[in-house]
Amino acid sequence: MPVMSTDGASLSGETVAIQPSANGMPDAGSGGESAAGQVERHVGLDAVMARAGGENFPVALRLLPREVRYHLRAIYGYARLVDNLGDEYPGDRNAALDWVEDQLDSLFAGTPRHETFAQLAPTVRSFGLGREPFDRLLAANRLDQHKTRYEDFDELLEYCELSANPVGHLVLAVFDASTPERIAASDDVCTGLQVLEHLQDVAEDAAAGRVYLPADDMERFGVTADDLRAPAAPAGLRGLVAYEASRARALLDRGRPLVASLREPARLAVAGFVAGGLANLDALQACGFDVLGRTPKAGPPRVLVRLAGVYVPSLVRRGTGPA
Repeated sequence: MPVMSTDGASLSGETVAIQPSANGMPDAGSGGESAAGQVERHVGLDAVMARAGGENFPVALRLLPREVRYHLRAIYGYARLVDNLGDEYPGDRNAALDWVEDQLDSLFAGTPRHETFAQLAPTVRSFGLGREPFDRLLAANRLDQHKTRYEDFDELLEYCELSANPVGHLVLAVFDASTPERIAASDDVCTGLQVLEHLQDVAEDAAAGRVYLPADDMERFGVTADDLRAPAAPAGLRGLVAYEASRARALLDRGRPLVASLREPARLAVAGFVAGGLANLDALQACGFDVLGRTPKAGPPRVLVRLAGVYVPSLVRRGTGPA
């Protein structure tokens, strides 16, 4: 699932390698470490934040005020932590996600415990954030533990309501910019970014037993699950990826008026969202939609060109709700 990037700084730290025991949970060792302790050791804040560089949510740009960067980084830290546990934890992932729910209980009771939640607490307090967006991100990762296929695009959009759109709602709240019109536009942007990330991660997801390409579209383009594990994308898969990429681009274009509706610094931050998505879609197209040979990613020059194209016109055009 997609989560936000930080300001691009290189953060040190790596996930601790924990070997599963015979029962599927990491070995507690001679110290008899609890399951909760094992999870906490796996998800140190530095390890979580070190994953920022490759994401499609470049929101905490260096040009944003330090306080804004702090709050966006805190939201990113939570989203990345949940995603890390749902995708990579070497033990019982459902139990690890139960640990997240317990941490949320403590956070919203005013007694955060783990460092990620302690950093999130000032953001929750400052903006009066409700629990629902955090619960929905958690629910998406719970769904990933048992649902591995999506029958059609509408079903995939329902997943994005959990996995991506809550991030946009939280970002708008940080900028005190939530209106019904802006939330709807933000949902388009976040869903477009989620669809894009699924395309970039086709091979990785297939290796994990998950397929986010709609089953009816796979049938239409003659693509099988085996095609997703090939060394290079066959023609049918390239056509399918191009088709889904056009859907992602349409979503980003539909949400793009959100940028012009915002004041600074929100305008620059959301322009970064949109520009990063468009630039990475350009990179997909440039490689002929072959998502198996390598993961197509846009470099800084391509992103900056797209950022200028999204941000500069927004300075003279307004839309999608009041300031």
